[in-house]
Amino acid sequence: MASIFLLVIFGLAEIYSIALSNDSLGFLNFKKQLFFIIVGFLFLFIFSLIDYYNLRGFSNYLYIISVILLASVLFFGNTVRGTTGWFDLGFFRLQPVEFVKVFLLIFLAKYFSNASIKLNPLKHILISGACTLVLIVLILMQPDFGSAFLLFMLWGIMIFVAGFNKKYIIMIAATLLIVFLSGWFFFFEDYQKQRLMTFFNPQSNPLAEGYNVNQAIIAVGSGGLTGRGIGFGSQSQLKFLPEAQNDFIFAVIAEELGFLGVSLIIFFFAVFYFRLLRNAFKIGDDFGIFFIIGALGLIFMEMFINIGMNIGLLPVVGISLPFISYGGSAIISTLIIVGLAEGIIARARLKT
Repeated sequence: MASIFLLVIFGLAEIYSIALSNDSLGFLNFKKQLFFIIVGFLFLFIFSLIDYYNLRGFSNYLYIISVILLASVLFFGNTVRGTTGWFDLGFFRLQPVEFVKVFLLIFLAKYFSNASIKLNPLKHILISGACTLVLIVLILMQPDFGSAFLLFMLWGIMIFVAGFNKKYIIMIAATLLIVFLSGWFFFFEDYQKQRLMTFFNPQSNPLAEGYNVNQAIIAVGSGGLTGRGIGFGSQSQLKFLPEAQNDFIFAVIAEELGFLGVSLIIFFFAVFYFRLLRNAFKIGDDFGIFFIIGALGLIFMEMFINIGMNIGLLPVVGISLPFISYGGSAIISTLIIVGLAEGIIARARLKT
């Protein structure tokens, strides 16, 4: 828990640093993020007290709610940077897909914890895959490739944890290829295709599609060992780095806190992952094991993709850095996942 708190503090400090270079909007974002963090930790505490045995009974309803939310946002949602994925609530823009990640995690953990799946694995892989695919298609219609990929990977993680035959893993890889090709020809917008092509050669168009990646790489490379200091990063303070508080906050951290600061961030993430993984094998309940491993995999993938985006190893797909990036829906939903995981771990300890 301490590692999560420290990651959140790191993020809040960097959002404040970015606000120094902006007008009143930057400080408004800082205040809003502080509010989101308080709400998120409140939800963490509440959900840690919930008996997850009762939660399993609502998994099907949570899946239905997910479908309704993702379908509704296509008709009634706001479009931001080419993606129709937010409900404007006035004081707060709700991004349903962040909570759909939580709901799908619960749904898949419940589904794969059913002992009968071992009797006919292919059937249950197809059923769970079809359920996941419905959500992925709705997300691709926004379009939001990054979140769609995360849901697919979450399903793949559950398949792996279930211990099915390797041939099913190959089938998943083939499905991923089909999903990607379908997305490329039928769902991806031109700017998303350009992002993927720019990934292979960011220098091909450094003032357009490759601009974000190049500025992030410059920020990361200029941080050195100890960084320029909080509030003294030229890329973020002079506004060369777009979306500094969201997608590219890792680059801001690298520039202002250097290699040592980045290493500390990764260390805190590692402590968090190790604790989840260690406790996962102590839980005698299949639902709890699937949920913990799924939560670990989901948050790890978000971290891995975001850092990869910032250092030019992965294309920019709009995935935020867990616990650190600005965004109310993301921080609240992630802390809810942590709260549920903490509740599962605590109840497992009471039984031993």
